[in-house]
Amino acid sequence: MNVEVWLYGPLARYGGSDDNIAAQLDVELPAGSTLGELLAQLTLPTEERGITFINGDLSAMPGLQPDLGYVLAAGDRVALFHQKSMWPFQYRHDVAMVSEMQVAVGQREDKGRRSRFDED
Repeated sequence: MNVEVWLYGPLARYGGSDDNIAAQLDVELPAGSTLGELLAQLTLPTEERGITFINGDLSAMPGLQPDLGYVLAAGDRVALFHQKSMWPFQYRHDVAMVSEMQVAVGQREDKGRRSRFDED
């Protein structure tokens, strides 16, 4: 299966770009592959990524990455942003999320209304 991957900021180097802006790849993966397996194929350490979207739904933020086991499907679009990328706080309330992220955020006392998620 093919997955469309966008890498932003310094993560662009994992897509072969040296401009520190963006890279786009079509990645071939076996059916049933997870986001964690995609990262491994890209040799991208999960700790380097920040905000992540799968098909436009939030799946991870810095320090909160419940999406490593997310099973990808053919044609999925994954956008990976560097830890230093900003996402305006006001857009976070009621953002669409993958189910793994919904569960992880729902279990937090702050319900995800923080700008940074450090290991607690």
